[in-house]
Amino acid sequence: MLHHIEIYVSDLNKTIKFWDWLLTKLDYQVYQKWDKGISWKDTSTYIVFVQADEKYLDIPYHRSRVGLNHLAFCAKSRQHVDDITLELQERGINILYSDRHPFAGGPSHYALYFEDPDRIKVELVAPVEGE
Repeated sequence: MLHHIEIYVSDLNKTIKFWDWLLTKLDYQVYQKWDKGISWKDTSTYIVFVQADEKYLDIPYHRSRVGLNHLAFCAKSRQHVDDITLELQERGINILYSDRHPFAGGPSHYALYFEDPDRIKVELVAPVEGE
């Protein structure tokens, strides 16, 4: 079981605006908050976002470098994926692999792919039908 993950970000205010909306939709609740960070928690796992010091902002994040590639979350249903997709589009957030959405991960993988303000890829995966 994953206990928590901590991610340093370039602009904590933009991160909070983006992630608060999304994580609330995924039933996470604010867990901790301080001047340089915030975390959201579900029943057992929490995600922490911390403002990176300015001296480390010269090289932006890229998921193809060594380190984190993406975060994948469980959706409640295919309809949940569809609802979040529409809300992201209304917010002007780019849907990745839109030409293959919602099956960019394969014919039985119903999912949504998009990026947060630092371009960290986020995936929202629907449960496999019949499971």
